[in-house]
Amino acid sequence: MKFYFTTRHIPELQGLSMAERMEKLKRAEGKLTPPEKLLLNICKLLVIVPVFVFILKSSENWLALLWAGLFILAYPFLLKPFQYSMCAKYLSSPSPQNKSSEE
Repeated sequence: MKFYFTTRHIPELQGLSMAERMEKLKRAEGKLTPPEKLLLNICKLLVIVPVFVFILKSSENWLALLWAGLFILAYPFLLKPFQYSMCAKYLSSPSPQNKSSEE
């Protein structure tokens, strides 16, 4: 599985505006199979749950808030490429232009 760090790097979405890329990506995300959705949601939980644990520990140690902030920053850097890569296989490749209609 190839990792895409931005939607601009996905070949099927190149040349589209940001709104169009997000719309197609949302449709592709809806096509994920239940095991793929489960895997994606478990990965999200693995990043989100430690944030709340560190927030709870902040009463004992204020540096826990720093760790919580680092986990929050890690969310888009770790999970978005994983999500884009999982959805990329459900994007239809751009259709070639029909040259016979131009003639």
